[in-house]
Formats: sequence, structure tokens, C-alpha cells
Amino acid sequence: MSSVDTAVATFERNIEMQTGQSVASWVETVGRCGQARHGAIVTWLKAEYGLSHAHANHIAKRALEAAAPRSIEDPVAHLFEGAKGEMRPVYEQLARAATELGPDVELAPKKANVSLRRRKQFALIQPSTRTRVDLGLILPGRQSAGRLEPSGTFNAMFTHRVKLSSVNDIDAEVIAWLKEAYEAAK
Repeated sequence: MSSVDTAVATFERNIEMQTGQSVASWVETVGRCGQARHGAIVTWLKAEYGLSHAHANHIAKRALEAAAPRSIEDPVAHLFEGAKGEMRPVYEQLARAATELGPDVELAPKKANVSLRRRKQFALIQPSTRTRVDLGLILPGRQSAGRLEPSGTFNAMFTHRVKLSSVNDIDAEVIAWLKEAYEAAK
């Protein structure tokens, strides 16, 4: 078990000791509260049960993870449900290009996107609309130009964003930026 996993397990035991309920039990309670947004769940847990912010935050995170439809066979399927389904080929092409950068590339699906990491995160693939996938990149010192936009309000962790509407948008230039971000994340 990694040190992070050990710390999380200890934190969850502390929640149970201090509240008398396991995190799994709290997740069930949250499931019945009618709240669907992280901040609303945290506020509700603090007001209704007097939980600390840290405990409420952790329980809210676990509850939302449990509520998100996930499949072991297809861990990104939830990202492409409904209208965003047509953007799946763009994701597939980017994921393939990323994994070809090196054996240490990890694709980590989240609730709204897929994080690309090696020793640290270097990119993010996010189906943002039914017609666009955003590729967030960490390219410190790189000037923005043309399709390589500043990340702006997209995500503060990233320096740049590339908007992709089709697999044809994933050209040599996009692959070069992805490789540059990968190499900077040593």
C-alpha cells in the first residue's frame, strides 16, 4: 500500500472514530440527501451533522465518485454519454498518441476528464462540449500562438489549451506540443 493510500485509510478510520459512522455509511447518507454538487454536499454535511470541513469534503468526494457511472471495462464511457458521444474518436486518438510517448504514461480517468501523467501530470483530455474536446497542456515558458491558446479559465493547472473538433485536428503540431509537455514532466 502506498503512503497516500495509507494516509487515506487512516483519515477514513479517524472519520469513523470521530463520527461513529464509516465513510461508506456517510456515502449512503449523502445519496439520500438530494444534493448532487460537491459544494452543496459539503455545506449540507457541515450544517446537518456538524462535520468538520475536511471530513465533509472527503465524504462529498467519495459520494460523488460512488455516484458517477463507471465501468471497469470502459472507464471513460461516462465522459462520452449522450451528446458528447461523437467526440469519443478524438479522445481515442489523443490517448493513443499519449501512450506512444513512453511506457511511463498513465491515463487516469476522472469524473469530467482524463489526466495524463508520468512522474507528474502533463496534460488533460476533456470532452467539453458535444462538438469539442479540450487538450490542456503544461508547457512552462512556451508562448501561446494560433491554436495553442493560453488556458485562461479552462483549468488553472494548465498553461495552454488546444480546442479539437475532430480527429483531423490532431496533427503533427498537436502531437509535438503533447510530446513537449510529456518531456517537461520528468
